[in-house]
Amino acid sequence: MSASLRAAVVPGALALLPAYAAATDPFPELRLAVRAAVDWLGPAPEILGDAQGRRVGQALVEARGGFETVVEEGAPRPSRNHLVVANGTARRSRTSPGPYDERARPFDDQLGKALLAPDPDALRVLDQGLATELWASTAALAALADLLTGEETVTVDYDAAPYGVQYWVVRYER
Repeated sequence: MSASLRAAVVPGALALLPAYAAATDPFPELRLAVRAAVDWLGPAPEILGDAQGRRVGQALVEARGGFETVVEEGAPRPSRNHLVVANGTARRSRTSPGPYDERARPFDDQLGKALLAPDPDALRVLDQGLATELWASTAALAALADLLTGEETVTVDYDAAPYGVQYWVVRYER
């Protein structure tokens, strides 16, 4: 029997940070889903992400009143709950932050399928070079793959591409 696990994937969107708040929230549904996922993880989740992802993850945890653990290198500790900060491409349409790239939607479709299955092997072999070209933040997903067995219960709280950027909020429990 595998050890228990709680992990959540949330996007590293700077718009989730108070310093970037606008008069009107551009992502109210996303913000609610992210807050619920962070609350669900409980206190002191281990934050996995690139530099921007760790910054966003730390702010999300601090806003909740928890203490964070940031991991920059090495394997995640399976005994902790994990906040994985990652998102899909930002080049999906003519109005995306990045210039349109026809490879973006197929990449997001493949990534979404791997996240929702869950398929650790598919997450582990994501093309990080292509992810970078498509402005996707996926580096932390290899660490997530190391935590998953493929037998987790998956809850999808958000799956949309507002403003041409693919975001997911997904919770895993085993």
